[in-house]
Amino acid sequence: MPLPDEAAEVLAAALGSLKETIAGLRFGANAPGAQEAAKAREEIIAQLDNYVVPRVRMSTAPALVVVAGSTGAGKSTLVNSLAGARVSATGVRRPTTGTPVLACHPYDRGRFDQGGLLGGLTRVEAPGPDTGPGDLVVAASERLPQGIALLDSPDIDSVRETHHDVAQRMLDAADLWIFVTTAARYADAPAWRLLRMAKERGARLAIVLSRVPPRAREVVVKHFVRMLTEYGLGEADRFVISECAVEDGRLPEAEIAELRMWLTGLSVDEERREQAVRAMLGTVLDSFRTRVPALARHVEAQVAFRAGLRADVDDAYSGALAEIDEVTRNGALMRGEVLARWQDFTGSGDLVRTLSMRKPGRFGGKAARQAPERQRALKSALRAGLEAVVISSAQRAAEGVAARWAVRGPHGERLAATPGLGDATDDLARRTGRAITAWQDHLVAMIRKEGVTKRTVAKTTSFDEESLGLVFTVGLLGYGMPEIEGGPGPMPQRLLRALLGAESLRNISVKARNDLRARINTLFDEETLRYARALDGAGIPDETAASRLYQATYNLEAAR
Repeated sequence: MPLPDEAAEVLAAALGSLKETIAGLRFGANAPGAQEAAKAREEIIAQLDNYVVPRVRMSTAPALVVVAGSTGAGKSTLVNSLAGARVSATGVRRPTTGTPVLACHPYDRGRFDQGGLLGGLTRVEAPGPDTGPGDLVVAASERLPQGIALLDSPDIDSVRETHHDVAQRMLDAADLWIFVTTAARYADAPAWRLLRMAKERGARLAIVLSRVPPRAREVVVKHFVRMLTEYGLGEADRFVISECAVEDGRLPEAEIAELRMWLTGLSVDEERREQAVRAMLGTVLDSFRTRVPALARHVEAQVAFRAGLRADVDDAYSGALAEIDEVTRNGALMRGEVLARWQDFTGSGDLVRTLSMRKPGRFGGKAARQAPERQRALKSALRAGLEAVVISSAQRAAEGVAARWAVRGPHGERLAATPGLGDATDDLARRTGRAITAWQDHLVAMIRKEGVTKRTVAKTTSFDEESLGLVFTVGLLGYGMPEIEGGPGPMPQRLLRALLGAESLRNISVKARNDLRARINTLFDEETLRYARALDGAGIPDETAASRLYQATYNLEAAR
């Protein structure tokens, strides 16, 4: 009994959603398991397009019987014989079937001319130099029973990959299988691989043993039946065709009479035919319970691989940020040019003058002009020192990412070789300069708002906030630690504590350090955007892909 229209539409909608979810998957070309995952995805999509969805919507369409077998088994000859006409090419040259051929009764031809079953193949009138495995020849013959269509597919063991792939799609789109082998090759591995596939899928199967020498018929058939029985296929319908002359690409009618009766029996017994169709459709739908979760596991492996690549980026830049945290605490920046400018600023008396101005304009002349110059030189040296630390740390982080990715297999190695990913970005220096300058300005603003202006000493003394900001920066960077040697000059922490008070100093210190870290973190976030883009462009699925597959599978089960 065919599916009611409403039930068919619900099931077709669930299948369409499943297809859309699977079709949206992308896999990195060289990522672990990518080829297997891509192949599984294409197989499921092809089966949904060519068989499952059309069969759900057209449950009363003729049963599609694929004639399958290894190279040279005589599949095309058998189809021509049953059709009573030369509808498929035959000959000694292999492979003879380059374009699939569908033969049916004229009454049924309209069901196959456009779309529906095998909708992914382009319909053509006849095979020719411009046709290939992606086309489908539709031929009609009144010798074939109504309700049955024979499909002559390319060889499943063809050396041509495109032929093999299309043959696989034909098998995936069939309701029943006629397996053809010869007396000389029935024990070969390709034949049994195909039989194993039929058994695993639960396909309704008829087996044709052809080219059997009359004198050896009893021995050959007996051995073949024993092999089938041992393999669990002893109950399959079997037909034997003797070795005989082939005229005009066809076998004598007497040799195929039993097989023709079997097909006619399917044609006239509508219940039996529909049962075979429903059984195959149910088997395919059941297979999605394992095939889709298996695909989801491929996705999860890809997602885990992507997460590992992303973790490499996060670890490298987190390490760089921790390195900067340490360098900006332990006094390592207070060397070289920065230390020289600090000593110049403090040793000249400029610091004392700028921090103890009771009246504006008290000091004049050359000293007043030189104080801003030394102040600017110190501020510039501090900014340059911080910039150098950030840029060098970012460069090491980029090199670290490239090194980590390069050892993660071919896909990671290819990503690591992406131009520019192993170095800091070209505009990092410009962005870092702006960030450090903004931080210095923000520090002065914090001192102005929360610092010395709140203390009673500010009532009698005017303080230069720029100079106080420089002292604060020097103290924040660790100057005065035991391992820092330098010339004369007040210890910043003692001076700041006296001017700001211990609590205010702590508050500003915490805020200033957090602000600096946040600005550097923003710089690093901007640096890592290119890695995220590289991962997005690599075709690796995102974290939600697997859950969408599981949900689509659940929806399909609910619709059944």
